[in-house]
Amino acid sequence: MCGIVGLHLRDASLEPRLGHLLTGMLGRMVDRGPDSAGVAIYGDPAFSPAGHSSVSVLGASANLAGALRNALGVSVTGIDRSPTTVVHAPIPAAALADAVRRVDPGATVIGFGDEVTVLKGMGNPLLLAERFGLPRASGRQGVGHTRMATESAVTAAGSHPFAVGPDQCLVHNGSFSNHLSVKRELEDDGVVFDSENDTEVGARFVAKHLADGADLDKALRLLGERFDGFYTLLVSTADAFAVVRDPIACKPAVVAETDSYVAMASEFRALAHLPGISDAHIFEPEPERVYVWHR
Repeated sequence: MCGIVGLHLRDASLEPRLGHLLTGMLGRMVDRGPDSAGVAIYGDPAFSPAGHSSVSVLGASANLAGALRNALGVSVTGIDRSPTTVVHAPIPAAALADAVRRVDPGATVIGFGDEVTVLKGMGNPLLLAERFGLPRASGRQGVGHTRMATESAVTAAGSHPFAVGPDQCLVHNGSFSNHLSVKRELEDDGVVFDSENDTEVGARFVAKHLADGADLDKALRLLGERFDGFYTLLVSTADAFAVVRDPIACKPAVVAETDSYVAMASEFRALAHLPGISDAHIFEPEPERVYVWHR
């Protein structure tokens, strides 16, 4: 049992409130996942400054930004949101992520892109949200997850979102029963993993198909054909926000859609405080159907 929340804004006037609204949603899912938590924010000007890529890192060495500055010969800045460190530089996101891996091989890259920042940690999700500065964040899209570990150890690295492609995030409630066989297939294709978490296998599968040219709808339909188990997934990219459930819709999910936003959560109580919720179109996603909303 884990808690998923997500908010895709259509109304730019709500963007200064994104972090505040997402924090409220996350707080109502604490009892679904008290072990650890993570969030992804798209478009916050401090976390994702214009003209710079961002890389989120767990286990970073002291003065990672300085080491990167020396290695790359460009300006690199850092934000400490322990245990997550975020670094920025005016170079492509993939190049910055590769540089982090070279300069600090003991660290783990947990997110990278031009618009997304991923923050993870262990402990009470609301305390983590405050430490991350989430209530004060702005942006146009956010994803959050509260974790009750079942498939792997309780660590910050095992918390969600799993963000293994550029500006991509995946959060998951449930478990994949055949993830080890899928993982072996991906490893045979050269895919490298950072954890033993079954959710990472799903994220790597989706990222590979997106990199190979599939759109998000196709990538998630392929996941449904290949993966067994019970799951609700929320997947985000720089220009899309998607929800899909397993064939019998075992894990809960509810969506609220208005002219101002699309919101998704494991339970309605996470949506009840959102502005205009009384006028929203509220529904439970159908089994196996992929729902995608675009920027």
